[in-house]
Amino acid sequence: MSENPVALELDDAGLAGGLPRPAHQLDGIQDVPFRPVQFRDNDLPTALERAAQWLRETETWLGEPVDVIAIHLDYNEASEAAYYELKLLCNEEDLAGAPIAVRQRAATGA
Repeated sequence: MSENPVALELDDAGLAGGLPRPAHQLDGIQDVPFRPVQFRDNDLPTALERAAQWLRETETWLGEPVDVIAIHLDYNEASEAAYYELKLLCNEEDLAGAPIAVRQRAATGA
């Protein structure tokens, strides 16, 4: 174990408090090790646009590209409520803000 631990400010879900959350009510960051960030809409281009916007905001906040491990797309064909579900499988450390904490520690010389 390192003698110089990095302190992270995490919420109850293990995510950094400053991490931008997907804005739409049907979108969200799920609670599994690789953290799927979900964007759901009945219009695929709209879901893709929201995912792209979230990636831009998160990369600005993080100060570097988000490590997206995979992209998963699913389609629910229910006649009354058909929708696309797009998931970006993201590195948990990025969503916790670890790169920010490491840079802050390096800047203070700790």
